[in-house]
Amino acid sequence: ALAEPLRFVDCGSIDGRIQEVNVSPCPTQPCQLVKGTSYSINVTFASKIESQGSKARVYGEMLHVDIPFPIPEPDGCKSGIQCPIQKGHSYSYLNKLPVKSEYPSIKLVVKWELVDDQDQMLFCWKIPVQITS
Repeated sequence: ALAEPLRFVDCGSIDGRIQEVNVSPCPTQPCQLVKGTSYSINVTFASKIESQGSKARVYGEMLHVDIPFPIPEPDGCKSGIQCPIQKGHSYSYLNKLPVKSEYPSIKLVVKWELVDDQDQMLFCWKIPVQITS
């Protein structure tokens, strides 16, 4: 199934500009995340700065509380980004979002941040999701 460009909220991309966010499979929005399944994440962004490295942080936002979501590879430089990051270049960030079987079946907001050497956000985006069995 082809991933349609996701409607997302930018939550403070200071050092970069998001061009597109894709979650696959997600034929309709909000994305239905089935427990025990892993989802492909692809974010295209342009960097406004130079940075040696980059690090991802993912949260599930519920009732205004951020709960850290473990991802297998937090290093952005091992996730499709050629480091060092150059100012003015576009990058495709690729990762997986594993949805564990023990997660509750609830609606929540996934927040995905990628920070640079200065701990500033290269990108931050949020999408509503439904976790389902």
